[in-house]
Amino acid sequence: MKTLYLDCSMGAAGDMLTAALLELLPDPDLFIEKLNALGIPGVMFVRERTEKCGIVGTHVSVRVHGAEEGDEPHGHSHEHAHEHGHEHSHAHEHEHGHVRHHSGLSEIEHIVTGHLSLPESVAADVMKVYAVIADAESRVHGKPVSEVHFHEVGAMDAIADITAVCLLMKELAPDEVVVSPVHVGSGQVQCAHGILPVPAPATALILQGVPIYGGEIRSELCTPTGAALLKHFAARFGAMPAMTVEKIGYGMGKKDFPAANCVRAMLGESADQTETAVELSCNVDDMTAEELGFAMERLFEGGAKEVYTVPIGMKKSRPGTLLRVICGQQEEGDMVRLLYKHTSTIGVRAALTQRFVLERKSETVTTPYGDVRLKTSVGYGVTRQKVEYDDLARIAKENDLSLAEARKQIEAQV
Repeated sequence: MKTLYLDCSMGAAGDMLTAALLELLPDPDLFIEKLNALGIPGVMFVRERTEKCGIVGTHVSVRVHGAEEGDEPHGHSHEHAHEHGHEHSHAHEHEHGHVRHHSGLSEIEHIVTGHLSLPESVAADVMKVYAVIADAESRVHGKPVSEVHFHEVGAMDAIADITAVCLLMKELAPDEVVVSPVHVGSGQVQCAHGILPVPAPATALILQGVPIYGGEIRSELCTPTGAALLKHFAARFGAMPAMTVEKIGYGMGKKDFPAANCVRAMLGESADQTETAVELSCNVDDMTAEELGFAMERLFEGGAKEVYTVPIGMKKSRPGTLLRVICGQQEEGDMVRLLYKHTSTIGVRAALTQRFVLERKSETVTTPYGDVRLKTSVGYGVTRQKVEYDDLARIAKENDLSLAEARKQIEAQV
């Protein structure tokens, strides 16, 4: 499968991820032209070749109204966050004699969906990343998400970085994104309202459930924007999988450290897919079928890979139900909380398990009955295709066919 591995041993920021992914393209300059044609208010992308510790890579600077901002949004009370390797700073209240204003999430969405020529899926990705940042900021500052505001220039800088990464991900179209444990740095960082520990509170919240570590470098290496992008796109975090690497990109930060200040991106083909999953189990004997069904729905919505029940015998000869959830390691905490919230269990068991899974992809195909989604699974020497059930059911109802007849008709077309 087509795999993208991101080495974040020196953290991550929006500009570094943009630069690293840009180097994987056959014509980076053409993509920069596309970015500059998007019409992000006052924004210009500039690609520069740079060197860190003898390694040549790319730095992408975002210039807002002709000046490089150097900061990413970090929420309401911080005004905006630092760019990679730079300290938080209080936003200037005036520029060119004009008072700057702040933008909330709704204003950001208006720019992204109303003014930029983005594919619908990319615009959705941008807003999901922004929602991760806004949620973390609201929790840090004890304010509703609707009251989280981003400084005007910082917001434009972040819109640029987030949009660029989302577009690059669509352009590269990896089947799986794997991210290394994230180096967050150490020490403290100066912000508008005081000195904060590294990682900054919002970054720490975003990276909950993600393997992170500090070290001797006393600087904030992972920004909130970088953390949110990693959290959104990563299928999993861990060691580099066995893969045949075809392209390598280096996205450079600004600051110099003893170690090369970069994100390294590797794109290539990995072997048949295996993954480590968490198996959570609990026994219940006092829940109705409706309550169990509702709990299973909530668990699937929360990110579970599999949820199923098995009838069991329990103490006092009572028939009961074994409820089992399979999830990723980073979702384990959320799944446990959902189990306690939506079931009557007083104990949850956990075990690590290995899954051998087929590579899966979905595409929309056009048929005489309308568009249908075709799911393809490949790996371990087999290839399987299946039409999405919801589409089959719709066609069967609309054409007064049995499900088997509808499947036969559609499979003849695809």
